[in-house]
Amino acid sequence: MKAISLFMLSVAAAGMLSCSSSEAKYSISGKNAPQDGAKVYLVDRLIADAIDSTVVADGTFQLKGKAEKDAFLGIQVEDFDWLFPLINDGVPMEVDFKDSTLTGSALNNKITECDKRNSKAYARINQMVQEFVALPKEEQAAQEEAFVVEYEKAFNEYVDTKLAIIEENKDNLVPVVFIENVAQAAGYEKLNEILESGAPFTKHPFVEDLKAQLKDVMDAEVKAEDAKGAIIGKEFLDLEEADTDGNLHKLSEYVGQGNWVLVDFWASWCGPCKAEMPNVVAAYKQYHSKGFEVVGLSFDREKEPWVEAIVEWQMPWIHLSDLKYWKTVAAEVYSVNSIPDNLLIDPEGIVVARGLRGEALARKLAEIYN
Repeated sequence: MKAISLFMLSVAAAGMLSCSSSEAKYSISGKNAPQDGAKVYLVDRLIADAIDSTVVADGTFQLKGKAEKDAFLGIQVEDFDWLFPLINDGVPMEVDFKDSTLTGSALNNKITECDKRNSKAYARINQMVQEFVALPKEEQAAQEEAFVVEYEKAFNEYVDTKLAIIEENKDNLVPVVFIENVAQAAGYEKLNEILESGAPFTKHPFVEDLKAQLKDVMDAEVKAEDAKGAIIGKEFLDLEEADTDGNLHKLSEYVGQGNWVLVDFWASWCGPCKAEMPNVVAAYKQYHSKGFEVVGLSFDREKEPWVEAIVEWQMPWIHLSDLKYWKTVAAEVYSVNSIPDNLLIDPEGIVVARGLRGEALARKLAEIYN
């Protein structure tokens, strides 16, 4: 697809009038545009670049030309936060900024309808977050649990909306417009399931490109998981970070010294880490008197929230960090690509398990100490 586009550009530059049989004319008019003089771009979503542009005059604009038949395009006006998605099916279209609609063919009318439906579901999430963040810290703390419940409910409704749009339109190209962010919403496995369904839209060049990207991502994740698991059964790798007072310490000061040690990868900004921490606290309280230790290696980037979380989450063990976020030495040494994560290391310094959470951690420690 990309090679064909480059070929067309070279033909046009040579002044030849012939065009590919897979091209279709586009004619897009706009009205009630927000600002005269603003640039309007027609973006090809496959190559992520503008293929045409014009300027708003008297609240209107006009875009005419040729592009790939059924190409996934988008109309973007500078300083306007709504991108109008469309499929180039050769039918003239009109954009009305007054009500944020794009009308034309039956297909593009349906895309506009679904886009508003999808955006409405997402807007609810965004509004909830903004309202919560605007609260004083004391109120945030008091309402946090209720907020998390409502947020998860709204997010699940957003995911359901996006998946429903795709399911309802498997026989047309509407899903091409909404498939891109499925991985972030519903996960890689769900996206892969949709892409492998064999529905007509999965043959679209934009979706084929997404398939290739997904394969690269999944291959990288498999390699990352293999790298994470490679440490099990081997001696721990030493590293050096500072404690909350700024004093440097090596991991070897605490690991391989005759006690079982849980090296815990976490961060104050990590919601799942906060949810998991009561399990680590309970394990520490139950087995610390028998020699069990915990060393927390934080992925924070600022000292204050790191130290505050240690106190607030009641984590009375050793804490180290270089405050380098995902560039922390701990991530590099132990191939950490998501948190929470942890290593359980035996008294001789051999890593015996990784990623023990909840009941899995409790069962393993009970096996060791009981």
